[in-house]
Amino acid sequence: MKYVDEFRDGDTARAIGTRIAALAEPGRRYAFMEVCGGHTHTIYKHGLEDHLPASIRLVHGPGCPVCVLPMGRVDDAIAIARDPDVIMTAFGDMMRVPGSDGSFFDAKAEGADIRMVYSPLDALKIARANPERRVVFMAIGFETTTPSTAMTILRAAREGLENFSVFCNHVVVIPPMTAILDSPDLRLDGFIGPGHVSTIIGCEPYRFIASERGKPLVVAGFEPLDILQSIHQLMVQLAEGRCEVENQYGRVVPWDGNRRALEVVDEVMELRDTFEWRGLGWIPESALQLREAYAAFDAERLFTIPGRRVADPKACQCGDVLQGALEPWECGVFGTACTPETPIGTCMVSSEGACAAYYNYGRFSRSRTRGATALPDPVVVGR
Repeated sequence: MKYVDEFRDGDTARAIGTRIAALAEPGRRYAFMEVCGGHTHTIYKHGLEDHLPASIRLVHGPGCPVCVLPMGRVDDAIAIARDPDVIMTAFGDMMRVPGSDGSFFDAKAEGADIRMVYSPLDALKIARANPERRVVFMAIGFETTTPSTAMTILRAAREGLENFSVFCNHVVVIPPMTAILDSPDLRLDGFIGPGHVSTIIGCEPYRFIASERGKPLVVAGFEPLDILQSIHQLMVQLAEGRCEVENQYGRVVPWDGNRRALEVVDEVMELRDTFEWRGLGWIPESALQLREAYAAFDAERLFTIPGRRVADPKACQCGDVLQGALEPWECGVFGTACTPETPIGTCMVSSEGACAAYYNYGRFSRSRTRGATALPDPVVVGR
């Protein structure tokens, strides 16, 4: 396939859906977790559930880096940003993430110098242009974005930019997946593996999920046919009694990952002993911090931060959504007090958040989600 429309062809989608339905055992129900929030948005944007039998349930996972950031870390970042000598820089989706006392936008309105950037290199450019100020980059993301942060730190070190630092909130994907597998309340038949993360780490790290935990996993791309094909591959494995890691996204994801990117990250960063995840609690060795050799660029060492643990608002159930235990529309404030314009929780903020996906594509109740009557003309476009 060469052009994007070929990945969105309606007739092909219906054909794959028919093959998936043929593999479903009568009376059996299936649950597959799409780890990545990008997959969640594709599923609802293109109405993919209308191509699946009612016996297949798709469960949202914790693969949204903004969503899993606890409120205490947002508070810490805002505390740094309020230093009058600091220019805080962050990606756009971080600007509206609520802390216990407002967001970056709120702090900016109160006078903090907080600037949106598209890359950590943009933050580096700001540091060069403002040598009298201390420029901090709010680094977030899974393994997908970690190499760019590491490369930026290496460049800052080569240039001797002493006014640049990073507030590191990079996380890794395998520990939360393990925590989910350990949960007694969530029963899964397999995983739709994250495509973007896998471009960096490859497929090998997931092997234990199949060999030790008995759950098949298919790394999937982000177009509608990618996801349907990955579900079909999972169903074939279950029908044949196999349990393996497969790579549906082979046009982008190398089995062994990006070795150079992994080497750069390993040079600059190391695993933390533990890190707090929204909804999942403290997970050992699940996040990264700068190595001692790069302490001069570590905002956590350069600034005094509160370091407080802050509980989520009682009305917000983002934690349950991130664990796959709750559908967004089941949250009491979904679509009313909590909207993309006035978010209470992070799942409604990020472009990869499950609540934002449900809200943006009109999934406000079970009648519009799993088990719904197939639309006569599915929105998976392409004819």
